[in-house]
Amino acid sequence: MKKNYKILLLLLLLAFASCSFTTKTFADPDKDKLLIQVITYVLQQGHFDPIVMDDAFSADLYKNYIENLDPVKRYFYQSDIDDFKKFETNIDDQLKVYDITFFNVTYERMLKRIEEAKAIYKEVLSEPFDYTKDESFNTDYDHVAYVKNKKEMKDRWRQQLKFSTLSNYDDIYTQENNAREKDASYIMKSEQEIEKEARESTLKSIDVYFNDNIDDLQREDWFSVYVNTIVEEFDPHTYYLAPRNKEAFDQDMSGKLEGIGARLQKRNDYIKIVELISGGPAWRSNELEVEDAILKVKQEKEEFPVNIVGMRINDAIKYIKGPKGTKVTLTIKKVDGTIKDITLIRDVIQINETYAKASLVEKDQVKFGIIDLPKFYLDFNNYKKLNAAVDVKMEIEHLKSEGIQGLVLDLRNNGGGSLPAVVDMAGLFIENGPIVQVRSTGEPKQILEDKDKSITWDGPLVILVNELSASASEIMSAAMQDYKRAIIIGSKQTYGKGTVQNVLDLNNWVRNNTSGDLGALALTTQKYYRINGGSVQLEGVKSDVVVPDRFSYIEVGEKDKANALPWDEIDSAKYLTWSNYFDFEKTIQNSNERMRNNPQLKLIDENAKWVKSKIDEKTVTLNYKKYKAQMTLNEDEAKRFDVINDYKTNLTFDSPKYEKELFAKDTTDLQEKRNRWHVNLSRDVYVEEAINVLQDLKTSYNIKKVATVKN
Repeated sequence: MKKNYKILLLLLLLAFASCSFTTKTFADPDKDKLLIQVITYVLQQGHFDPIVMDDAFSADLYKNYIENLDPVKRYFYQSDIDDFKKFETNIDDQLKVYDITFFNVTYERMLKRIEEAKAIYKEVLSEPFDYTKDESFNTDYDHVAYVKNKKEMKDRWRQQLKFSTLSNYDDIYTQENNAREKDASYIMKSEQEIEKEARESTLKSIDVYFNDNIDDLQREDWFSVYVNTIVEEFDPHTYYLAPRNKEAFDQDMSGKLEGIGARLQKRNDYIKIVELISGGPAWRSNELEVEDAILKVKQEKEEFPVNIVGMRINDAIKYIKGPKGTKVTLTIKKVDGTIKDITLIRDVIQINETYAKASLVEKDQVKFGIIDLPKFYLDFNNYKKLNAAVDVKMEIEHLKSEGIQGLVLDLRNNGGGSLPAVVDMAGLFIENGPIVQVRSTGEPKQILEDKDKSITWDGPLVILVNELSASASEIMSAAMQDYKRAIIIGSKQTYGKGTVQNVLDLNNWVRNNTSGDLGALALTTQKYYRINGGSVQLEGVKSDVVVPDRFSYIEVGEKDKANALPWDEIDSAKYLTWSNYFDFEKTIQNSNERMRNNPQLKLIDENAKWVKSKIDEKTVTLNYKKYKAQMTLNEDEAKRFDVINDYKTNLTFDSPKYEKELFAKDTTDLQEKRNRWHVNLSRDVYVEEAINVLQDLKTSYNIKKVATVKN
């Protein structure tokens, strides 16, 4: 299928139509107040279903913001909550006049309580824990009251830290016992020594947490929490992107970034390398390793380097990243303590885990294909070059050249992505017609269509989904289901996200901005609907063949989110179902019968129920003997599920020929990555059933076609 640029143009027009209120501009020397001005205006004028900012809105915002600040209730006292209470129903009034008093009060109080917490946890961890004491700890924080005084606050920290330290204590105790079993002459550490070592380990961890995370937060970071709480009152998918988060969003959508190709983390004031991205400059240099610490950074045109020790990680990254082709010199402290300068040439790094990949599947000497798509990616700056639909089409062509008889499109855990990409991709499997309907408030619906009559794949098609298949994945699955083009195998329903967001640059609303970058707002401006008129909002896409998985009993979908928009429906679009000889009904019936009698799936279902029961346990013991007994019981119960990972299908997997040719000149461990993927696929009961369904479809096609010809 050719690129349907008319779809992209239509979407751009829709984006502008949904933002037709952009003629108004704002100016305020106070950046925080300016941001509130712009945000509240955009929400009220541009959101698909704007809500009234009244006392009820204020009370809900108040509750959610306090919970976001202190979710486990270890900072604020009941007296703090009593002080904040006067704002509960007048935050809406403050927002209308761009007053941020409520934020300022809570922010100042939070900083004060954080400093007090540092002293409390150090005091608590300076004293031994008594693991013989019979006490328990309640992790159901929604039903735990705020403490009334410092004594209660210290005890809350004591319980939380004791709970955190229990696993350290158990690990060391177990290691000592194992060492004694291997060597009878080994002198075990005393219980007092073990307790002290475990406590010191917890102290190091929490020191790092405060030093490298909490202390690095600046006022603008806390204000972002406040702003995000405001916008999330409208729906779960409207969210504020601070300037650096907007950059991360663009990288996530395109699957690429410019820099040295290393994932970094701050540890004890040092910026350390925690991963080298295969094929990137850092990886190619053969000089950098995981755990190397970056002390200084020098740009190619600068005489002196910048010391980044103790710097906030986000600030340090600004010095390390840079445009393709530019040089950067890093002063590195190796694990052995040696220090050296390493010069790298920055490049564009592609995060290949984001992109589509394909494999041949063979069963009974018949070849099939599977394409794994982690997300519907797209480079907004280069739609022609980087687009999930383009890559999937290429993979299909390669698989077709090797004689596949059926295709599996794996959309499990695919959270969505680009609307243009999914419209283009759906067109690969049908001749032409509508793919999805979108509607803005007060506007007639728009139908996004595939107008290209070419078909890339017209054979049997199965789509795999689960509870985390969302948004664009649901558009794809729903369209193929409505056309009767594919059989959907997976969870009872997909995620249930039936809304469309536009990412709006908030700086476009500001006149003569001297306050700096305001960031962006991902704003829900539309709902999308199936071509049959139904919505996937809340209800998701119902699988034709329902199979249990590890998420079956866990609340992960849209229906479990606060402030989710309601389900509704509109008129159906005009479309014709796929004209073919496949017997879908019989194939689905056969598959459901196999699934009901599959012992592997029964075990997976039992495991999912067991995991849910563990999640629901809110009270934990702080007595070591009871803790150990519970852990032993859990381990014994979990052992019966170990065979899930031992499952082996009778399928064989292999890379397409074009990819094998790349292995010889590859510098990114591509072959090793594909081999690991193939091993995982060979253990995948869902892929196994997908291939069974493709076989049934192929058989039903031949039988039904013969019967039709005879008639």
